[in-house]
Amino acid sequence: MTRVRPEEVRLVNTTRDVVLAERVERAAAMVDRILGLLGRSTFADGDALVISPCNAIHTFFMKFPIDAVFLDRSGRVVRTVPELRPWRATRFHLAAAQVIELPAGTVARTGTCVGDQLIFRERSAV
Repeated sequence: MTRVRPEEVRLVNTTRDVVLAERVERAAAMVDRILGLLGRSTFADGDALVISPCNAIHTFFMKFPIDAVFLDRSGRVVRTVPELRPWRATRFHLAAAQVIELPAGTVARTGTCVGDQLIFRERSAV
């Protein structure tokens, strides 16, 4: 799998004025979307993996729990799945266009919930 290098953007919840991630990695190619975080032993605070297009995920073969945030095409949160443990799967979220995978605890720490607006912003713009 070819890892996509983190972009020079951060993920911001504009509804709550809080940063969810300082380092954003995108998985847009089919193989990258399928593999996601598989093979990693850790997922550092401040990191995020954006899988697009995507409306359901699994954590089969993963070694750690994650938070998942499903976004519609406009970046509005349509579902949060905090503390998704290994060997689980989410249901399909038909309104979702992409999912953000975050270290477990990020959703709770930031207060992110359904209806919040998330954007990707250049690091120098914040």
